[in-house]
Amino acid sequence: MEKGKGRKRFLFFCVAPAVLLFTVFMVIPSLNVFRMSLFRRSAYSPTEEFVGLENFTKLFGDANFIRSIQNTILLIVVVTIVTFGFALVFAGILTREKIKGQNFFRVIFYVPNILSVVVISAIFSAIYDTNNGILNSLLSLFSPEKVAILWKGEGMVMTSLIIAMVWQAIGYYMVMYMASMSSVPESVYESANLDGAGRVTQFFRITLPLIWTNIRTTLTFFIISTINMAFLFVKAMTNGNPNGASEVALSYMYKQAYTNSSYGYGMAIGALVFLFSFALSAVVNKVTERDALEF
Repeated sequence: MEKGKGRKRFLFFCVAPAVLLFTVFMVIPSLNVFRMSLFRRSAYSPTEEFVGLENFTKLFGDANFIRSIQNTILLIVVVTIVTFGFALVFAGILTREKIKGQNFFRVIFYVPNILSVVVISAIFSAIYDTNNGILNSLLSLFSPEKVAILWKGEGMVMTSLIIAMVWQAIGYYMVMYMASMSSVPESVYESANLDGAGRVTQFFRITLPLIWTNIRTTLTFFIISTINMAFLFVKAMTNGNPNGASEVALSYMYKQAYTNSSYGYGMAIGALVFLFSFALSAVVNKVTERDALEF
């Protein structure tokens, strides 16, 4: 009996610090966001006025907010599909094919992930520079006239952000999938070869189903993290310019809360983004649910 009580006491003291920190730094601030969304106040003013759901009703008539949500959804969809597509293909090639210097390619692909968003944004800003950027300079080699495409202009800015975000994320997920693919027994592929299955068929019929649990977990994590990463890239590369064309939900929330002195309105945006993230996680988990396969 004493041994059982001692074990429970030990587990309590192990878990209590983590629960306390999570409550203080995650639960309470999250609840406070919802509370502040019901008030009208500025970011640095102690005075506040209760307005109920006024901030939320105002959101759905705000064209700039709707545009920022559309940009956020665009980034989530396109960046996720492109990143996971390339990561899985590269992982499959480096795992199954006999390529010299596999460890070298792992390091090269993983390097962007260890760079800060500010550094990556500076690199791509230099690449996209209209007058002296590498991209326009390369295109000018194949054109009779000097190419001066506005890569961060209103028509191209979202594409430019997508390229930067994909470049930053591919390596991390490629390495994760390489680890999962390496655990698939070679005998499974040998049996498939005897049955006449080609590399592509093996990839879709064997590799993907057997590592699906890992794909599902990383997919949910990546989609939610993309919402945060979009804010960081926008803040560092474009600040929502030009004319709000690259504004995303969190960058618009930041501007409303701390630049336009509409703190309550900004918190309403934050609360809506929180609910959107939670709902999106639930949908992705449900849609990607599959029976676990064993080998």
